[in-house]
Amino acid sequence: MTEAVQVKFPYRYDLVGSLLRPQDLKDAHKQFNAGEITEGQLKEVQHKETKRIVAEQVKLGFKDVTDGEFNRSWWHLDFLWGLKGVGHYDYHKSYKFHGSKTRTDNAELVGKVAFNPNHPFFDSFKFFNALTPDGVTAKQTIPSPSMLFRDNRSDRWNEFYGSWDEYLEDIAKAYHETIEKFYDLGCRYIQLDDTTWAFLISKLNDTVDQPEEHAKYIKVAEDAVTVINKLLEGLPEDLTVTTHICRGNFKSTYLFSGGYDDVADYLAELNYDGLFLEYDNSRSGNFKPLDKIWNHDSNKRIVLGLITSKDPKLEDKNEVIERIKDAATHVPLENLALSTQCGFASTEEGNLLTEDQQWAKLKLVRDIAQEVWGED
Repeated sequence: MTEAVQVKFPYRYDLVGSLLRPQDLKDAHKQFNAGEITEGQLKEVQHKETKRIVAEQVKLGFKDVTDGEFNRSWWHLDFLWGLKGVGHYDYHKSYKFHGSKTRTDNAELVGKVAFNPNHPFFDSFKFFNALTPDGVTAKQTIPSPSMLFRDNRSDRWNEFYGSWDEYLEDIAKAYHETIEKFYDLGCRYIQLDDTTWAFLISKLNDTVDQPEEHAKYIKVAEDAVTVINKLLEGLPEDLTVTTHICRGNFKSTYLFSGGYDDVADYLAELNYDGLFLEYDNSRSGNFKPLDKIWNHDSNKRIVLGLITSKDPKLEDKNEVIERIKDAATHVPLENLALSTQCGFASTEEGNLLTEDQQWAKLKLVRDIAQEVWGED
């Protein structure tokens, strides 16, 4: 290992993003979708609950806070629908989680992808950012652009583009301009959530003896690196952009399994400031791939998702600390941080635990990090 480099974000104890939706917010969404209340009435409930959960995160001592993703139903689709050229449709199929089925909403191309200056997330961020006290950072989360060129969402690209590369260029440009707009609104910390790498872990492993299929997934990985690094070019130096590598999170179930070995080289090439990596159980593999990821860029901070957001049972503090020490044999302790492995409600349904249990999990993240790194 080379010498560790001091970085600012992510913080020693950090949050992935989503929080459990309170019942009154769930009810308000149902009433709005049924035409029983106005959008303004829905936002009143959303704003009230966002204010409450921001205050709770500040009370716990977190130096960055999220809006809990209370302004959306899905972690990814609501954002994608807000871009120009992306529309809503009924996929008529659920995402194939282990043990549960999702709703059938999805996104598809309806034109050329472009920045939308009136994206609804901008007003949500302005409200959210105004709630954060001095010394606390408002962290914005959005889905990775790879969600637009994976699977069926890109089926219609050749209806609007002369080449695949032109399509990818528009995605990168739309994301770059969107992030710049968040920056203009005061955002200094943004996270791109990404299930693509976990998807590729399973596909690359399953197709190792099928050269044509394997090459197809290699191309997805290469395209993801190209688009992500392109959108990151030229962003303000005081803006931190991280990613969370997600294995799926719906009602405490999951989509993908496997260690990071098959994608470590690609993750190392991503020019993010930090990586949130899920490591809450054996499905995530060991820490060995961290050697490749970190040694490629020692400016990165690796956030270990060692505490699960899927199960209400609190982890043993000493066991978590031992796992941090194990990871520190691959990445200097100075370049490590701690979080839950994922958010608590990647969709509005939420995971199978209570709000009190959610806060207890986050308190444990804080307590362990303070003990390990000696920082308030």
